[in-house]
Amino acid sequence: MYPFLRMIKEMTVHSRAEKLPLTGTHVSHHICWPWDLDMWMELNNGRTLTIFDLGRIPLAQRVGLIGALARNRWGLTMAGASVMYRRRVRIFDKVETRSRAIGWDEKFIYIEQSMWKGDTCTSHVLYRSAVTGKSGIVSPQRVLAEMGQPDTTSPPLPDWVTGWIEADRHRPWPPEM
Repeated sequence: MYPFLRMIKEMTVHSRAEKLPLTGTHVSHHICWPWDLDMWMELNNGRTLTIFDLGRIPLAQRVGLIGALARNRWGLTMAGASVMYRRRVRIFDKVETRSRAIGWDEKFIYIEQSMWKGDTCTSHVLYRSAVTGKSGIVSPQRVLAEMGQPDTTSPPLPDWVTGWIEADRHRPWPPEM
């Protein structure tokens, strides 16, 4: 079940946080609860992505995206993800998530998130996200203009991101089974 109470808590706690620049980093703190565990008594991989939601949505609020979505009746969707899991998170571990937009192209906004236990990164994810409207995907440039951003030029995407984008262009769709 989706952790709606945790999301309400995050949105309430961060509703009074200062606004962030478009590529600013949002930091949030979470606890690995018993219901977040898999059968090996560590944070479930799917729940890890849900905890990343708990950082990504307040990030969208702090940069002004939520307001633009509401005013235009747009939605926000994830169109792809690449995840690296490197260290275990166990019951009652306290973790910090760091979330930021790292750039965009003509269709997608790329978001990077990481989860930390102290000085150790436990997981890292790169998302391809899209804003959607009645006619399909809304260009990031239009979204940024609606957010009141004076410059809609993306910062240069890192090589590892452009490499992922290029690799995904060669991925068969629909998948061949």
